[in-house]
Amino acid sequence: MEYEAVIGLEIHVQMDTKTKMFCSCPVEFGAEPNTNVCPVCLGMPGSLPVANKRAVEFAVRASLALNCEVHTESIFARKNYFYPDLPKGYQISQYEKPLATNGWVEIELPSGEKKKIRIRRLHIEEDAGKNIHEGSKSYVDLNRAGTPLMEIVTEPDIRSAEEARIFLETLRNIMRYTGVSKADMEKGQLRCDINVSVRPKGSDKLGTRTEIKNVNSFRFVQKAIEYEVERQIKTIQEGGEIVQETRTFDPATGKTFPMRSKEEAEDYRYFPDPDLLPLILEKEWIEEIKKSMPELPHQRLERLLSQYGISEYEAKIFVQHKELGDFFEEAVRKFNEPKMIANWLLNDLLGLLNEKQIPLEESPVSPEKLAELVKLIKENVISTKIGKEVIKEMVETGKSASQIVEEKGLKQITDEGEIRRIVEEVLSRFPSEVERFRQGEEKLLGFFVGQVMRETKGKANPKLVNQILREVLKG
Repeated sequence: MEYEAVIGLEIHVQMDTKTKMFCSCPVEFGAEPNTNVCPVCLGMPGSLPVANKRAVEFAVRASLALNCEVHTESIFARKNYFYPDLPKGYQISQYEKPLATNGWVEIELPSGEKKKIRIRRLHIEEDAGKNIHEGSKSYVDLNRAGTPLMEIVTEPDIRSAEEARIFLETLRNIMRYTGVSKADMEKGQLRCDINVSVRPKGSDKLGTRTEIKNVNSFRFVQKAIEYEVERQIKTIQEGGEIVQETRTFDPATGKTFPMRSKEEAEDYRYFPDPDLLPLILEKEWIEEIKKSMPELPHQRLERLLSQYGISEYEAKIFVQHKELGDFFEEAVRKFNEPKMIANWLLNDLLGLLNEKQIPLEESPVSPEKLAELVKLIKENVISTKIGKEVIKEMVETGKSASQIVEEKGLKQITDEGEIRRIVEEVLSRFPSEVERFRQGEEKLLGFFVGQVMRETKGKANPKLVNQILREVLKG
């Protein structure tokens, strides 16, 4: 019997606010432990939470980007459970009345097929702190407690580990484009719980699901799902039963392991938070946010293709890597040669930066400097070959292209008389090759071009070299 996977994701996205969800403590990654805390986020008796308006605005913006219906009324609830890094003994979240529901995200599969993944709900909540385990001791850092989160829950529309990875990459890009989160998985700004079950292909009945908690990289999400699907199918085929439980993924072994039996919503004893009023949003405010929405990834793709005439492959890279797309567009604003700039950015500058392990944001070559280099090549001040040497030195020294060209005397030779003189001198050294060319061996033209370029250290204009060589050889 053939089986298929049924996968749903619960994604926690940390909002890029300066302060926490219900107090004015700063949100700061890497701060000294337990320094960004106050009576509210420490859960001290008598302290009262106040909702962060900026976080609510970000959550509305994200909801609109995910095609959700934003509700004018939602309610904060207490989700009760005990954990050492949860000082209040409950988490402020939303349950029966979330901020937004019924959205969707369109993903593109490697085959080119488009698929919509439905979003069940998006709600606001606060993060817990962090447990740090060292040997036999455990420590608690509460700096993260109270950080604003969005929880985004999909419908079980995902059918493979690859689809799950593509969906998460697409979602991360949307979050970055809207400006609501940097969604950096390494910093815990995007974390994912995975619900997995399997069923016979063609069946519409859902199997027993397991939940894999807190997976923190796209690669691990894909590996965790692949392992879990295989484990469940094998268990069923061997006559066993799938137990509803929470599991953890171990990157070292590539396997999932049981953590605890799966909790149901009832186990958390949700009830409306008595310290927080219902969250009432004016329709006019939602409309204002809608009108101020930034360009989203699919909109940017369409615009890059129509505005700049670059290839779809190049446009997709610029969309997937927002900072790279911003770099490209800034360079094009300085010198309007999009195809050349895309080529030099993707094939030359990025290659050199990767080689030296320099992130784009620390590139010694700015968009303006790249544009200047392309301008020098386009206007025949230097050749493409010299350009490749120049960009290497630009990355090494941070100097501008014109400064390097001036210092090293690299300007292209475009004087026809000078090139003719060099051509005649080169041909005089190869009389037998000249004779063979004149008898029909036209492929020797490349040999002569190479000799002239060597003589001029790559500075002669290649177009003029070809033109003058043909004239002299046929004369």
